[in-house]
Amino acid sequence: MEENKNKKVNLKKAILEVLSYVAIIAFVILFKTFVASPIRVNGSSMYKTLHDKDIMILNEMAYYFDDIKRGDIVVVKEKGELLIKRVVALPGETIECRDGVIFINDKKLIESYTSSETKDFEKVLVGDNDYFVLGDNREVSLDSRVYGAYNKKDIKGKANFTIYPFNRFGEVE
Repeated sequence: MEENKNKKVNLKKAILEVLSYVAIIAFVILFKTFVASPIRVNGSSMYKTLHDKDIMILNEMAYYFDDIKRGDIVVVKEKGELLIKRVVALPGETIECRDGVIFINDKKLIESYTSSETKDFEKVLVGDNDYFVLGDNREVSLDSRVYGAYNKKDIKGKANFTIYPFNRFGEVE
């Protein structure tokens, strides 16, 4: 009788332990799917801010609670690939580049994060609910100058925290 009781207690403990692992795994999967996930920088289009092979956290909930702002580093989806770029122009604004200088609504944009000169392009009117994004390394970046502005639904989240390499661990401006 005592032996049966011990078997039941051990079975309950085993079930509770398995359920706790299942709960942890479910939480991690849900967190990674809907809240935040790691993302790797591929290429040099965001240099000098980000480097090839940096690993960042993609905050997929950032824009549920806050608006997308000029200067945000975002992840956009382009033909099944995730690209990391910087928001430069907001919905309803005009953007153009003259003599290597970006103008938003005919006002010069002060940028401290670019690592190369921007080639001139004609004025573009950014549509409602769209965002014009550029890489910080304008010479090599494939961005809104090539693909056009991105609709808000194509912006997967904000990438403003580097987790690897450890010497650059932390928030990105």
